[in-house]
Amino acid sequence: MSGSSSKEKPAYLASNEHTTEPKPYPPRPFKARGSFVTRCEDCRLPALNCLCPYRVEAKSTIRFWLVLHDLEWKKPTNTGRLIKDCLPHTELFHWSRTEPDPRLLAHLNDPRFQPFLVFPDDQPDYMHRVVKGPIKDNVEEGRIPVFIILDGTWRQARRMFRHSPYLDRLPIVSLRTERLTRYRLRTPASAQHLCTAEVAAELLKQGGETTAADILDDYFDVFNESYAASRVHRVIDTPTPAMKRQLMRQDGIVE
Repeated sequence: MSGSSSKEKPAYLASNEHTTEPKPYPPRPFKARGSFVTRCEDCRLPALNCLCPYRVEAKSTIRFWLVLHDLEWKKPTNTGRLIKDCLPHTELFHWSRTEPDPRLLAHLNDPRFQPFLVFPDDQPDYMHRVVKGPIKDNVEEGRIPVFIILDGTWRQARRMFRHSPYLDRLPIVSLRTERLTRYRLRTPASAQHLCTAEVAAELLKQGGETTAADILDDYFDVFNESYAASRVHRVIDTPTPAMKRQLMRQDGIVE
């Protein structure tokens, strides 16, 4: 499989195949550190090191639904949008304790999908919901496997998990990996705490979608490298190894 690049607006700014998604960022201006930096309107990275030239779409039978905490919508360092760039079928939903996103509720009742909630299996009260064995062995024939990721800090994600009764009936997938985070833009509580894009890449890999996993992994590395360089006002003149692989995928040289 070869990826394809696009100079059109990213998929997360376009209409969804089946439903119309809300804009991924609210109309309120972003006023945190870096709010006065000139950014690319598409990738939202500092224009100094735009991410758009390295965007490659991947094919996958696995889908992702990201349920975002309100604060994540405004953060340019959020990595969930990288999944949407690489896997166009990815959908984004606002999280609310009292008013669940109606699109998400409709999707949860859609027989086409078989959703799994991604969450650690470290508490006894929901152990009965944790999926055993490979995901492919737990997917009914003819249904589309979907991973639901609660996108926020670890504290926010745990609160979202505990205060989302509409997710209580879902089976839980607990990601088991030796991978340590490579995310450099925020300081995690532990090296074992992967960011959203890293979690998705690992799930793709463990689900046998290695090509899609590699594309997302490299795209994440490009994002990581580009953003880190921009923070110190350094232009990346020579493409990094991950950048080179993405450019080669666009030319059909690397799958």
